[in-house]
Amino acid sequence: MFHVGGARSALYNWAVARQSGGTFVLRIEDTDAARNKPEWIDGIISALAAIGISAADPHFEGPYFQSANAARHREASLSLHQAGLAYYCDCTRETLALRTGSQHLGYDGFCRDRDLPYEPGRALRFRTPDEGETVVVDLVRGEPSFPNSAIEDFVIARGDGSPVFLLANVVDDLDEGVTEVIRGEEHLSNTPKQQLLWQALGAVPPVWAHLPVIVNEKRQKLSKRRDKVALEDYLAEGYLPEAMVNYLMLLGWGPGGDREILPYEELERLFRVEDVNGSSAFFDVKKLTAFNGEYIRALSPDAFVSACAPWLSAPHAPWPPASYDTAVFASVAPLAQTRIAVLSEITSYVDFLFLDEPVHDEASWAKAMKEGALRLLRETAAVFTAVPQWVPEPLKEALESVAASHGLKLGKAQAPVRVAVTGRTVGLPLFESLAALGRERTLARLTAAESLLEGGAG
Repeated sequence: MFHVGGARSALYNWAVARQSGGTFVLRIEDTDAARNKPEWIDGIISALAAIGISAADPHFEGPYFQSANAARHREASLSLHQAGLAYYCDCTRETLALRTGSQHLGYDGFCRDRDLPYEPGRALRFRTPDEGETVVVDLVRGEPSFPNSAIEDFVIARGDGSPVFLLANVVDDLDEGVTEVIRGEEHLSNTPKQQLLWQALGAVPPVWAHLPVIVNEKRQKLSKRRDKVALEDYLAEGYLPEAMVNYLMLLGWGPGGDREILPYEELERLFRVEDVNGSSAFFDVKKLTAFNGEYIRALSPDAFVSACAPWLSAPHAPWPPASYDTAVFASVAPLAQTRIAVLSEITSYVDFLFLDEPVHDEASWAKAMKEGALRLLRETAAVFTAVPQWVPEPLKEALESVAASHGLKLGKAQAPVRVAVTGRTVGLPLFESLAALGRERTLARLTAAESLLEGGAG
């Protein structure tokens, strides 16, 4: 699944590529067969498309597959060995631990000057410079420096000759003409090693930008084991792609002023990676939900009906397909549009229209069906029967008359009627709901509620 952190990184890269007339490169780093499946690749591509990063755009290139460049990876590793910038090593973890007295210390350079030839099982290590430091020029982090003495002679090819990720990544970037690398800060520790490899291969390193880590409400890094982190999960729940894009763009960066809700085109125009804040970014689901509500309310009526469609049919809808009526939903859709913050909430607002019987919430029933409710429902059914036009205003006037006869305000009189008809104490405006439900079904539900009360239910 596509992590929201990866989605943010992709959006930042996309903005920079489009601003500069450059290219966004999608590369599938698939050399680890256990972590690579075709359906996962399709998922990445579809997730990117959902947030507006499309292969149809001229700024998009790929997908490239790291495995297809294996020959170049091997060629680069051999060239580094031939240039004296790498050497073969036959040390194992066990022999290293015996020499150093610990399994957790870095490599001690034992094979650096042994001039071993290649044999199966011997890893190829990069010869890190003994002195000086590696300075990473980072658009977000400034210029962090790393003493070369603290960088061990790291492995660039395994014992079977296959290059490790660090080298493969650099070679692919070189071959694909990558000039800017915008990624999560967890990769910063790899950067001095990669920069040394760029220089060893005779190339100028790219511009680096390491984005702040995204954390949850406890200031812990978002984890797929603990948090909801998959972009697909949010979209499946009914968060609009436009709202997700808007919110993700603001995780570490802002357009200035009090502006937050902005179309992507404006966010792209204003975005500057050098203005990204280096501090951790809080993924606030409540704020995301508020953003989503704003985007839902901004939809046209037709667009809102279309957006809700997946939740009004199988497998999401709790009613049989034949029970659903698009025209009935369209009649109440504007009322629901102002109330929901996530599209998946729509079913709980309109299920009473399409179910044979309302699903009575026990707490709502107990709250509404107090002493006097039975008589109120009987009288309401009687006056509703006589209403000449089944439209909101006459229905309201009819219930007002019943409320007055009981010495109640309209709001108090609505509660048992609402629960009898919709099953809940909150929902869409009552009289518009009754109008959409129709006279026959409304009266039937009032009668059914009377029977339940007579039988002592609630």
